[in-house]
Amino acid sequence: MGAPLHKIIQWFKTMTTNEYFKNIEKNNWPCLDGKLWQRNFYEHIIRNENELNTIRIYIRENPLKWEEDEENPNRIK
Repeated sequence: MGAPLHKIIQWFKTMTTNEYFKNIEKNNWPCLDGKLWQRNFYEHIIRNENELNTIRIYIRENPLKWEEDEENPNRIK
């Protein structure tokens, strides 16, 4: 049996964060003000077609809400 999902996600986040910091120095990537990964995020196992479709809709439509998002520094109030 392989590694538990949370360990795989942890490894992925660690590796991508390390790569990001390497590229800040090597390729002059912009430095973020905050964290690279969202805090209090949890992983979710998709268990059926209905959940999959709900998540697909969220992924497709959520960026359209960025203008009104509280975390958007350019939010129109």
